[in-house]
Amino acid sequence: MLKEIYIRNLAVIKEAVIPLTENLNIFTGETGAGKSILINGINAVLGHRSSKDIVRTGCDKAVITALFTEISDELGEKLDELGIAHDDSEISLTREINADGGSVSRINGRTASASTLREIGSMLINIHGQHDNQILLDSEKHLQILDDFGGDNTLLEEYRSTFRELQQTARKLGELKKQEQGRIEKIKYFNEIISDIGDLNIEAGEDDELEKEYRNAKNSEKTIISINNAIRIITDEEAVNDMIVSAESELSAYTDDDEELSALYERLSAVEIELSDIASELEKIADRVELDGQRLEYLSERLELINKLKRKYSADCEGLVNLYDNACKQIVMLESFDSEIKKLSEKRENLLHTVTEQAKALYEYREKTAEKFSKQVTAELEFLNMSGVIISVKHEKGKLTINGMDNIEFLISANKGEEPKPISKIASGGELSRIMLALKSVIADKDSIPTMIFDEIDTGVSGKAAQKIGIKLREIGKVRQVICVTHLSQIAVMADNHLMIEKQIIDDRTETHVTQLDFDGRTAEIARIMGGENPSELILKTAGEELRKAINI
Repeated sequence: MLKEIYIRNLAVIKEAVIPLTENLNIFTGETGAGKSILINGINAVLGHRSSKDIVRTGCDKAVITALFTEISDELGEKLDELGIAHDDSEISLTREINADGGSVSRINGRTASASTLREIGSMLINIHGQHDNQILLDSEKHLQILDDFGGDNTLLEEYRSTFRELQQTARKLGELKKQEQGRIEKIKYFNEIISDIGDLNIEAGEDDELEKEYRNAKNSEKTIISINNAIRIITDEEAVNDMIVSAESELSAYTDDDEELSALYERLSAVEIELSDIASELEKIADRVELDGQRLEYLSERLELINKLKRKYSADCEGLVNLYDNACKQIVMLESFDSEIKKLSEKRENLLHTVTEQAKALYEYREKTAEKFSKQVTAELEFLNMSGVIISVKHEKGKLTINGMDNIEFLISANKGEEPKPISKIASGGELSRIMLALKSVIADKDSIPTMIFDEIDTGVSGKAAQKIGIKLREIGKVRQVICVTHLSQIAVMADNHLMIEKQIIDDRTETHVTQLDFDGRTAEIARIMGGENPSELILKTAGEELRKAINI
């Protein structure tokens, strides 16, 4: 529950600490005293949009802090999910609104976004203002109200899960069918790649190896000719050998007597042996360098084919290999297209059957819920001085949506025997307020939001109807903390905790103060509401009697 609100520099509220109890808390005060400012402050601390205009003139920022106790397990889990430290009993929300237009949000002292503050706030407080009566005028909102009353969303959640799966399946199926023409073109393209590249069985880097081998093959013929020429020159007896032999013959007669000539003779003999050895080595090399005309032709043709593909696909050999591999994978996927469409079509039909059956079950559940709803709300309206008014639920089948196939609209018969008509056509402002209170009453114990705020729920009502509203608010206050802003004494007397909002002039500036009233203070405030400023002794006495009477109700 909301235990305390701290406000500083919010419009005419300079500083206020507002204590709240767990049952029915009532705020009263003169028109313009600042009751709407209080509601704006609560909205701001719950993460709703705020304006810099609400910052007190001359101040740099407004601060609103709300302290909550007895937080639910669900809220504790959400805080854990968000990584926000907390104990099991308290949480504080703070909103600072700067005069320059910026704002800062905090949860338990940790900075948080306004959206996070709003998410957490929605789990703590439900605010009902005059504009919320418009929900009753919008038939599209009636289904949510009925489901809130039912309280069991098991069938709805199961239906929504299947419905979303059906949507996803239908969307994927539609996308595949749209791709049919593109699929044919892609198959043609990928088959061409497979035919072009697959037939050649290309390997990464093969072009470089082929170029190297081709260059070597082209040079083989020249190499062999040069080697053979060298061999012929070396071994030609009429040339080098004859010269060496002639030289040896000229020197041989003098080698015994002249050591120097003898050494040169030996060197000539060695040259003859070395040349013979060189010729032998060249012959071996010539044997290794083979000129294969067929291989050279193969290399030339394969290089031409590969280079043609490289130009066609703007890729090297490695790129061509990757293109081929990808084409093979894509063909497998594309050729399984028909079977995928068939499989998805069957899945869609099965899901459609399942979701239709679930929608029927949900419809039947809502039909029973609508009967209970009509009886309970009608009973609440009778208590709220709307005797003879009957609320009914127009329940028709429509197309399947995320919420089922139900079309729901609340109808009202204002007088016995009259045909029920849409609420928007016959309900007045005061009736709308009481109908909404009746709805809040029947669903008060069906959600986990601990605090309900009613801002001017008394609009358009008075007398006995106002008294009944006060009694009903106190009744709701037994299962939920209720905070209510009112102008009516019949509602104010029902308070468990009565707080008065009043303006005061301090140092030539207007300030709004919030005061928790005791019995005497309540008596004076109730008398003011009943009879205006400076109430008579009779009105004061009447106010006291009304308070005592209310305590015993």
